[in-house]
Amino acid sequence: MIKTPAQGILPYQQITKLITAGAVSAAVPIEDRQIQPASFDLRLGKKAYRLISSFLPELSPISSRLDVMDFYQSDLVMYEVDLSRGAILEKGHVYLVPLLESLALPRNIRARANPKSTTGRLDVFTRIVTDLNAGFDEIRSGYSGPLFLEIVPRSFAIKVKTGQSLNQIRFVRGQAGSTDATVQALHRQEPLLYHNQPQRKPLSAKELRTDRGLFLRIDLRGEDRHGATVIGYRAKKNSHVIDLSKIGYYAAQDFWEPLYRHRQDSLLLEPEEFYILASKERISVPPDYAAEMVAYEAACGELRTHYAGFFDPGFGYGLDGEIAGTQVVLEVRPHDVPFLIHDGQTFFKVMYDRMIDVPQRLYGVGLGSSYQRQGLTLSKHFKV
Repeated sequence: MIKTPAQGILPYQQITKLITAGAVSAAVPIEDRQIQPASFDLRLGKKAYRLISSFLPELSPISSRLDVMDFYQSDLVMYEVDLSRGAILEKGHVYLVPLLESLALPRNIRARANPKSTTGRLDVFTRIVTDLNAGFDEIRSGYSGPLFLEIVPRSFAIKVKTGQSLNQIRFVRGQAGSTDATVQALHRQEPLLYHNQPQRKPLSAKELRTDRGLFLRIDLRGEDRHGATVIGYRAKKNSHVIDLSKIGYYAAQDFWEPLYRHRQDSLLLEPEEFYILASKERISVPPDYAAEMVAYEAACGELRTHYAGFFDPGFGYGLDGEIAGTQVVLEVRPHDVPFLIHDGQTFFKVMYDRMIDVPQRLYGVGLGSSYQRQGLTLSKHFKV
């Protein structure tokens, strides 16, 4: 009998047990589609509150700030929006949505939230808020109570509806993180990074860079599309509403400006513009590990390199188990000053976390995963 680690990320089968035990419950039945190999999709509730500003409920329960008889007397809420039949959330506005799910976590289980990949690629800024908490997205061990999602559409107005999922959470017992030595050993056993071009060979041990995480670089050479080399996309400032229920529906050119390769393999990022770019390496996540993108501070200006960041076990694996790796798509927004980047520049890093057990389901295998074989890819709402 193979012993499983006592600490780590809970896999699909243990998330299912949490639901059965009532640690995760919902106002309407939980759907099987919500349970991913190492994460759980959260669903929007029936209403949204348009807020004056973001806030943290460190001193009082969130409901006490929302349950007011007259919103004109509230220091936080402007008005209420009904999501049951779908509603438009305007860009640049702050909304708070009570989620359908609530938690009653065991004392040894905590959780961490992240936007789903599609959410990040639409430049929708989201984060989980819980009662009496001084931070976002981190849910303390033993937490019992409701979940709320703060939503700020940045580039596009979006139409959302009750039951849709914009965020996901992972459940963690103990310490799940891996040391750089562990990551290096993993790469020797089964490569974690591959060159994207031309033959997708694994990176050598000398090429692998670690420092409290695995570093990856930016690709500004791109790929040829209809005689032109596209290296990324920039969101247009004025466009129509994106209905999140419409898949493969919108023409990309109505919302995005393609960016083409520069002769110096560089790109000037403008402040507060939103870009979709891709990694130079292809990444794979072994079945007994999960991974997460984390912020990389270059100490030369503030540059947000991603909104979404979970990689489930099996990410970068083929249908037959072959490993080729998958490019990482980056959601990039520079702040304050223009920022010049070059092809091959270190741009972000990935942390590998140990699973408590291998999930009964792996990413991409029979799950209809949208981005398993992605290159430079917009969200699934746009026509291919």
